[in-house]
Amino acid sequence: MDERLEYAPCGYLSITHQGIITDMNHTFLYLLGYTREALLHKHIESIMSKANQLVFHSYFYPNINLHGHVEELFISLKNGWGEPVPYILNGRSLVSDGVPVIDCVLVQMSKRMDYELELRSAKKQIEEAFWQKDQALASLGQIHSEIQQKQAELMELNAILLELSTTDKLTGLKNRRYFEEKLNDQLEQAAKTQQPLSLLIIDIDHFKQVNDTFGHQTGDHVLEKLGSLLKFHSREKDIIARYGGEEFVVILPDINASEAGMVAENLRQVTAQTVWDTGHITVSIGIATCTEGVSADTLLKKADEALYTSKKEGRNRVTHSLKLAGKLL
Repeated sequence: MDERLEYAPCGYLSITHQGIITDMNHTFLYLLGYTREALLHKHIESIMSKANQLVFHSYFYPNINLHGHVEELFISLKNGWGEPVPYILNGRSLVSDGVPVIDCVLVQMSKRMDYELELRSAKKQIEEAFWQKDQALASLGQIHSEIQQKQAELMELNAILLELSTTDKLTGLKNRRYFEEKLNDQLEQAAKTQQPLSLLIIDIDHFKQVNDTFGHQTGDHVLEKLGSLLKFHSREKDIIARYGGEEFVVILPDINASEAGMVAENLRQVTAQTVWDTGHITVSIGIATCTEGVSADTLLKKADEALYTSKKEGRNRVTHSLKLAGKLL
């Protein structure tokens, strides 16, 4: 045998059409751990398992006889220690020195199978990583959704807390804090638009007698009911608040002094004509209308002085601060 073929990097085997081994190269013997004498003139199926013998009979012989060649037949051969060694076998039928033979080339597959196993393992790990990534993304999506929900709940809760912080618990009207903030805002807006703005301070007449005679619970009911009356008889853009105790304030945007007098008189009459559990309830009202450059403190002071005049002059009446300044409405 040619030396190059003897030590070729693949196994070489020559068999008869009956499967008898007639020749082999050194590489084949080395890979399987046999001596030449151990295999020469032996049947090739002697180094195959029963399963591989069946494959050889059902595939190798029919294709050799029909086509004259076999390509890439996967088969295992037993080595000198009885262990199966995987090979890819290519065979070709030919005539050598007038004798029909079958030359076979065998490439050992163990390393390739190891590579395939590694590739399969790597593929499985990649698929697992992708699955874990998808699970993580789904989990992150769920967390993101929950965070958005919690943020919405938090915003709603903050809105409720803000509302509570600016609302009078007893009457449900805005409280003094809210009123003071809005009065400054409304004065700035009035200065920009050159529109009038009026302020009412409303005080329940003889409210101490109501508490002393009927009790504080009844007094609270009077405050609640008056708050409802003021809200019902005011515009949507008017700002009504409980200023403290039995005092209420109303900010009237775009209302001049004359119009504020009519609004206040209407509220006074509605209060006096309402049926109360305590009998007759009246209110005294002081009015101030802003002039250019007036501050919130100044406007409040003017309305409070007008209220004091209403009280001093007999209660159940309306007084505008312009009257105190000697100006007729």
